[in-house]
Amino acid sequence: MFTLLSIDGGICAPDGFYADGISAGLKPDDQKDLAFIYSDTLCNVDALFTANRFQAAPIQHFKKGGIYTTNFVLINSKNANAMTAEAGIEDIDEILKHAKSRFKNINNPVMSSTGVIGVRLPKEKIIKGIDSFDLGKKSPDAAAKAIMTTDSYEKQVAFEVKLQSGESFKIGAMAKGAGMINPALATMLCFITTDAAVPADEMGVLLRECAETTFNAISVDGDTSTNDTVMLLCNQKSGIYNREAFFFALQKVMHELALKIVADGEGASKCVAFKVTGAANSEEAAVAAKALSNSLLVKTALYGEDPNWGRIASTIGASGVECDPKTLTITFGNITVYKKGDILFDTETEAKAAEVMKKSSFSIHCDLGISDGSFTTYGCDLGYEYVKINADYRT
Repeated sequence: MFTLLSIDGGICAPDGFYADGISAGLKPDDQKDLAFIYSDTLCNVDALFTANRFQAAPIQHFKKGGIYTTNFVLINSKNANAMTAEAGIEDIDEILKHAKSRFKNINNPVMSSTGVIGVRLPKEKIIKGIDSFDLGKKSPDAAAKAIMTTDSYEKQVAFEVKLQSGESFKIGAMAKGAGMINPALATMLCFITTDAAVPADEMGVLLRECAETTFNAISVDGDTSTNDTVMLLCNQKSGIYNREAFFFALQKVMHELALKIVADGEGASKCVAFKVTGAANSEEAAVAAKALSNSLLVKTALYGEDPNWGRIASTIGASGVECDPKTLTITFGNITVYKKGDILFDTETEAKAAEVMKKSSFSIHCDLGISDGSFTTYGCDLGYEYVKINADYRT
């Protein structure tokens, strides 16, 4: 038995972690754009990366270095350092070499980036920014703000986990993401810190399992970035580990951040759960649910608050999963509009379904009536503001 308590502090909540965010001049108007995470003891580190074949230089650098421990993560926004070839990796080497010379207690530093693709890092600005860091600061709000791109607000969460024995550990996280969000691995940037004594060989397993129903189950626009990263840092300072409790806490952290990302989708006004049940198996349920959360026609119907159940049915049929109109049931909230071949979409039902779609969050449930496979994804609407944001993204 254990208790999960929501606490303040974000990534600085676990014992021994520090963070801050500053303006290094990468963004205009003195906006924060450079952050660090520091642990006063060495951490085990594991990470999930984008499924995009053109992985950005920071990911290549991490993999090339074979990094399994670190106590310092440097994160910049505005510039993705992607599609920059070997020069992009060399830029990271130079920046992190400077960080190590500036702070002698840094070990195996890691870098992560987000922003515009195809532009070299402004090394001089980043190096100057590093010189102004104070590794003793605990400013999680500033760090979370500094990693934002088109996000409208910073995304943080932290919990204390109390075991029945009275022992406890903490877990905290921050994430950024509002566009280029697609259920293909971990599509955004997320940094998770914990003082739990998680065995190094279990970190990756736990991350992957939790990602499948959280970051792998969200979609804003169906695009997968070159830089997507979810990183788990564990300094083990509490000396406490309970696998069941830690898994629950990690799942909770990742689920809450995933929903924050969907709710903050570029120009979005609705966060919608697409629940598919009755599929031939869980894999087919996931295919159908992800097809729904990715469909542009479904997303625009959400924006227009139009309970166009035909788009739902069509998307499921096109997804390639086993399905039959004679066994399919579609429900908006608690309003069933189609049931096993019977169209229930009269004037009264349409009005009730339309009321459901006016809410900022609701569910669309599709029971395929085939077997017991189930999966839930989370998506948002797509409107004019998304086009405006991305048309002007580089400026």
